Amino acid sequence: MKRLSLTVLAAALTLLSGCASIIHGPSQEVEISSNPSNATVTSNGRMLGQTPVTATLARKDEHVIKIELDGYTTYETTLTRTTSGWFWGNIILGGLIGCAIDVVTGSFYKLTPEQVNAELSEGNARVETDTDGLYVFVTLEPKASWELIGQLATD
Repeated sequence: MKRLSLTVLAAALTLLSGCASIIHGPSQEVEISSNPSNATVTSNGRMLGQTPVTATLARKDEHVIKIELDGYTTYETTLTRTTSGWFWGNIILGGLIGCAIDVVTGSFYKLTPEQVNAELSEGNARVETDTDGLYVFVTLEPKASWELIGQLATD
C-alpha cells in the first residue's frame, strides 16, 4: 500500500510540475483593435480577422502584427516574449522537470504587449512609439482635400 501511495504521489508531482503550463498554458489571448475598426489583422502573414479581434497566439514565438485598411497607412508592431512570472513557481514546486516542461511547451513566456490599439492614419502620415522614443512620419505630397494652415518660408 505504501508503495502504491509513493507511485501515485510521484505521478502527481510529474503531472503538476510545469507550473506555467498549468496556470496559463502554451498560448495567450491578445486583444487587437484599431481606429477606425474593421481593419485586417495578420500575424507573421497568417490572417487573424478584422478589428476588433482577440487572437490566440503561441507564447513560444514572437509575432509581427500587421493591421491594414484601404486608404490608411499600415500599422505594424512586434509582440515579444518575456519570462512569465509563473515560471518561477517551478523553482519551488516543479524543479528541473517543471522548468523543462514550461520551456518546451512555450509556457515559460508571456507575450508583450498584451493588448494592441492601432490608430490608423490616412495617407502616408503615421506615429509610432517604441522603447527608443516617438517617431513621426509625414507625407511630402498634400491631398487636394487638405486645408492650408501655414507655410514655411524658404530663403
